[in-house]
Amino acid sequence: MNFDFGAYVERRKTGVAGVRGEGYAFEGDLKVLRAMRRMPAVEIAVAQTVKLTKSLLSTNLLGTAVKVGPRQFPRIQRIVEECATTLGIPTPQVYIVPNIASVNAMTFGTDDDAVIIVHAATFEHLNDEELKFVIGHECGHIQNNHVVYLTTLYRLQQIMQAAGGVILAPLLLPVTIALQSWSRAAEITCDRAGLLCCKDARAATNSFAKLAIGSRRLFNEMDMDVYLEQLGEGREGVGRMGELQMSHPYLTKRIESLRLFAASALYRGSQGLDGGLTREELEARTTDLIKVI
Repeated sequence: MNFDFGAYVERRKTGVAGVRGEGYAFEGDLKVLRAMRRMPAVEIAVAQTVKLTKSLLSTNLLGTAVKVGPRQFPRIQRIVEECATTLGIPTPQVYIVPNIASVNAMTFGTDDDAVIIVHAATFEHLNDEELKFVIGHECGHIQNNHVVYLTTLYRLQQIMQAAGGVILAPLLLPVTIALQSWSRAAEITCDRAGLLCCKDARAATNSFAKLAIGSRRLFNEMDMDVYLEQLGEGREGVGRMGELQMSHPYLTKRIESLRLFAASALYRGSQGLDGGLTREELEARTTDLIKVI
């Protein structure tokens, strides 16, 4: 990786760090992101993260992960290339990390020099269409210029969990909460990107279900309608406040939000279909669905 910090800062100022996905992005994501860019504390944290990215990622990934490419895991590489083409971004580098305990993927780096990291278990649990949704989701973070904020949030969470986090909490907590609030909205944007890439709402929903249950055998016994009933149950009581400290909305919310997008004129039009929810209806219903308080 070759990071030019000065050039990166200038690109952020001009707002041309990468291809934008505002055509489908969740309104709540765009609103919070614009507000955060006016918060000096957040921008300072982001700048410091960019300075550290090269040393944090390059050595660790090359030493502990396996790189995806045309000669190694070509099937996975084709999926990555298809997602990048759909969203109009350069093909990102993907690494596989030897985690067999959970289905997960994440994106780190900067907006114009990002890498996607995928847990090995993901390939054990998901078929190609489901994998395309997951990879497309991560490519959505790159397209929508989310990456430096995601990387910053990850680093802040690490610091907060470390021994020195208690001392630094008064300084870091406001920034962390702001980034977590934005991240929950950003996940909705990138779920939409994933669906645009895989073009299969059932595959997208199945990937969420497999993430929720973590078991191929139990997935076959899972009833999605029964699972989604938990969404209504979770809205009651003070326990729902725990979501304020999460970087992702509850999976039930993400599934319902994605179903709304699949039923929208915005998505249907991209597939050559007529009708569907208006953009205003889509954003209003999604905002109400994912709100915590």
